Amino acid sequence: MNTSTSLAESVDGQRFWDNMLEQATIGALTPRGLRRLALDDNDNRARCWLVDQSRTLGCEAFYDAMGNVFLRREGLDPSLPPLLIGSHLDSQPSAGSYDGTLGVLAGLAVLRALHASDLPHQRPVEVVSWTNEEGARFAPGASGSSWFAGQREAASIFDAIDDNGVRFADALTTCLAQLDAHKVNYRPEPFIPSAFLELHIEQGPVLESLGVPACAVKGIQGVNWYSITVKGQANHAGTTPEHARRDAFTGAHGLITALREAVAEHGESVRFTIGKFALEPNATNTIPQQATFSIDLRHPSAAVLASLDSAFQRLTAETWAGCKAELTVNSQVPPVEFDEQLVDILDASVKKYAPDAPTLISGAFHDAIHLAHKCPTAMLFMPCRSGVSHHPDEHIEREDAEVAVKALADAVDTLLAC
Repeated sequence: MNTSTSLAESVDGQRFWDNMLEQATIGALTPRGLRRLALDDNDNRARCWLVDQSRTLGCEAFYDAMGNVFLRREGLDPSLPPLLIGSHLDSQPSAGSYDGTLGVLAGLAVLRALHASDLPHQRPVEVVSWTNEEGARFAPGASGSSWFAGQREAASIFDAIDDNGVRFADALTTCLAQLDAHKVNYRPEPFIPSAFLELHIEQGPVLESLGVPACAVKGIQGVNWYSITVKGQANHAGTTPEHARRDAFTGAHGLITALREAVAEHGESVRFTIGKFALEPNATNTIPQQATFSIDLRHPSAAVLASLDSAFQRLTAETWAGCKAELTVNSQVPPVEFDEQLVDILDASVKKYAPDAPTLISGAFHDAIHLAHKCPTAMLFMPCRSGVSHHPDEHIEREDAEVAVKALADAVDTLLAC
């Protein structure tokens, strides 16, 4: 045993990068990109691949009632709560290979460094892959981490239905059966980790613009998800005069304009996105009888989100082009501030490699937003080219990734010594 070698120095950058390239083949799209929707065959294969990797390191694998997968390296004192590291393996329908997976494989690289260096540590270390972070197949996202952290009830998650009519509970049953067949152990109940760390691509342009390979993250802005339905009356496009129309599309257009005006009152820091929009009956020569659209609303301030929620409720209660609107709140995740001491540890570790690294607030939500309610939590970011994410053009530089993983390992070294 060479106790003079630090954990960061023991990180095998080549093996880590090889793992990144290998996992990118599971669900790979042509000519590029990734499709690994939560609990589909590719997602389940990725879980089993991860388990196989951990077994070469002498780790024990577990899964829980939500399909979250845990890889455990035992400590000298198994009774201590484990240090938890991880992210997610599921993706958007046409995604890159780094969103989420980077954080899981960074955790795997830390386990490999612990195995290679044989550094003693009192508390166990576990790496987790959370179920359905993206919410691309089953909305809302972060199913596994929100349940684990006590922020959502299992029943509300199980009832989610994908675009093909498949229930989350049924897809989960298939996943758990595959994990059973892969001889992964069942650990049904959540536990309280000593801390949770998550490395993720920034999904924004700041770090690249600064030329910085990594940074600590001090919090995540809040996220509200809504569905709005505008109901009108279908009729012939050529014979119905304007004054007699109840055009759901025209009503939706007016409502959306008003919603955007309400958002603009709070400045450019608000993020307002309509990601889905559908018309019925969706025929060229028929006036739409219904328009349905989604809203993704984000801001670092809970007060701003509450104010906009009230405005959205008020506006959808009005009549638009003779049409009535209905608003459904699908999910409300308040902003969080990460554990200050943990952020300082990560920041100090990063600055060993990047002295000018800033600390950022995350614009995207991550599993860490829920873990922050259960244990001390913080994140690391690394740059992605042009800030592009949720797209096949998502790209990271290997050199940046290795620095970020080493900074993570250095912070783990510090935490294990506490």
